[in-house]
Amino acid sequence: MRTRLPFLAPPLSRPAEVTHSGAMAEVAAGPRPEDCPGTSSAQAGSAAACQGCPNQRLCAAGAAAPDPAELAELRERLRSVKHTVLVLSGKGGVGKSTFSALLAHGLAADEAKQYVEENLGVMSVGFLLSSPDDAVIWRGPKKNGLIKQFLRDVDWGEIDYLIVDTPPGTSDEHLSIVQYLSATHIDGAVIITTPQEVSLQDVRKEINFCHKVKLPIIGVVENMSGFICPKCKNESQIFPPTTGGAEKMCQNLNVSLLGKVPLDPQIGKSCDKGQSFLSEAPESPATLSYRSIIQRIQEYCDQQHFQEEKII
Repeated sequence: MRTRLPFLAPPLSRPAEVTHSGAMAEVAAGPRPEDCPGTSSAQAGSAAACQGCPNQRLCAAGAAAPDPAELAELRERLRSVKHTVLVLSGKGGVGKSTFSALLAHGLAADEAKQYVEENLGVMSVGFLLSSPDDAVIWRGPKKNGLIKQFLRDVDWGEIDYLIVDTPPGTSDEHLSIVQYLSATHIDGAVIITTPQEVSLQDVRKEINFCHKVKLPIIGVVENMSGFICPKCKNESQIFPPTTGGAEKMCQNLNVSLLGKVPLDPQIGKSCDKGQSFLSEAPESPATLSYRSIIQRIQEYCDQQHFQEEKII
């Protein structure tokens, strides 16, 4: 039996989602300059290249590095976490949280028993609200404090994988989680997109963000990639990849394409019932794609772990 595998999630019901502040909305206004000094630089937000950048104020406010004592505390708390994977998306509505949940289910599954409930845990700000209808309207400092509290105060225990389901876009939450987790180790990020260009535009910015903060990219997943009729088995493109989809984008940006997951109405039904789609529809084309993607993520993380042990 594998050790318990939790994932850090946003609120589980949509009314309780964190409402984006003005600063967060500003981040998505445009791309970063090519000569951006990066968020870890002492010149973040103040360099010549920062003038006119939509992220200038955010970078300037968050340029200071985390307190060394805090990093040491986080390092001690997370020392028993073997792998950490961030799940990112350029925009909302692409299935990032669904993918995060199914990734956690797939990684935690005991193949002999097909039973993951005792092998899987979840922590969410939604659990801290008095009502599922409550809105969480916090500015940057309070949100960042909650992220730090989650990492520091939750008793994660001995776990193989910590899956962090992040908000859409590139915001202060992403900067904070990367800074805090730099005290330990981040295997990398999985980026979720859909085939249409409006989604790919934001994903390109997300990839640029990862490069700037030196966050390794495990690969990209194209979600909602066609619909395969369960009766006639013909495939239809609900969201046409008019510019080549994730495959073309990954080729252009030299990023790995982990796989494509087709639409399946059973995914939503399983999520609504709190069940694992992977177990409910084991022969679905979407399940087969999920399992292939999860295997590639496992292989990547295992290779990272092997290389680190070799260096040590």
